[in-house]
Amino acid sequence: MSIIEIENLAKSYRVYQKKEGLLAAVTGLFNREYKNIEAVSGVNLTVEQGEFVAFLGPNGAGKTTTLKLLSGVINPTSGTCRVMGHIPWKRENAYRRRFALVMGQKNQLWWDLPAQESFRLHQHIYAIDANQFQKTLDELAELLQISKLLKQPVRELSLGERMKMELTAALLHSPDVLFLDEPTIGLDVVAQHNIQKFLKHYQEERKITILLTSHYMKDVAALCKRVVIIAQGAIQYDGSLDGIIDKFSGSKIISLQINDHFSSQEFERYGEVINSTPPKIKIKVERNKVAAVLADMLDKHAIDDVVVEDLPLEEVIARVFSEVSEPKPR
Repeated sequence: MSIIEIENLAKSYRVYQKKEGLLAAVTGLFNREYKNIEAVSGVNLTVEQGEFVAFLGPNGAGKTTTLKLLSGVINPTSGTCRVMGHIPWKRENAYRRRFALVMGQKNQLWWDLPAQESFRLHQHIYAIDANQFQKTLDELAELLQISKLLKQPVRELSLGERMKMELTAALLHSPDVLFLDEPTIGLDVVAQHNIQKFLKHYQEERKITILLTSHYMKDVAALCKRVVIIAQGAIQYDGSLDGIIDKFSGSKIISLQINDHFSSQEFERYGEVINSTPPKIKIKVERNKVAAVLADMLDKHAIDDVVVEDLPLEEVIARVFSEVSEPKPR
């Protein structure tokens, strides 16, 4: 069953173009110049119930704008959208009680108060039954290991601890849809892993629908089977993570451990030598030449070990962003 249905969704902004200098500033008071910016342009997307979807794109691609449209924070310029049958920008209470939005760079908790005070406020806002509220809070606190931090002012918490509190606040009313905008931004490796582990467990247990934006590819690899890439305000790719690698990565990495004398120069004819520290060498080779290259290498050298792997996901995604961000000729 489709939870999110988007058709030709668009959002544009009229931005004042201020010129430098006093004369230009005075002239601008009477004769202003504006530029029309299309943040989202004709997005079409369907998300099924229980999916965990990565929503990726370079900076300024339209990711956050799309999440704000889906959350009803802003109104679209054109197009239609339904989330669980609701039109988000109508801001119906029935819809507000069924979704949550967490933005890694925005705080929803009172800075100088303990998190539990903000949680109590959420209980009243969402009219959560007292027993159900306490049961949910206890469960989330145990999963996120924050029970001892609930009475501590939010400003005294680490960034990772604050994000755990933000997730707790977002999930207290047990939403059916969760929008996550950069939830691990700025976190260290341990904090990122803890957030990933929690989100994976919670989504599998509750079967909620999650739409995630992140610049950390480890988030995507750990959590999402489906990836949607947006650039220039439009969807450029919608499919599996493996499909991205197959479509956009033209190379593979061959790592060898060689049991005889060799020089890195003789391997340059196969591809790009990434690292050469005898007895090991690592080479980037075109995907369609891997079999032939391996056969030739095995024929010429005594090889103890060989590993063939895809390029690092970060490198592939960077290439994807570069390609889809280039203006298309008209």
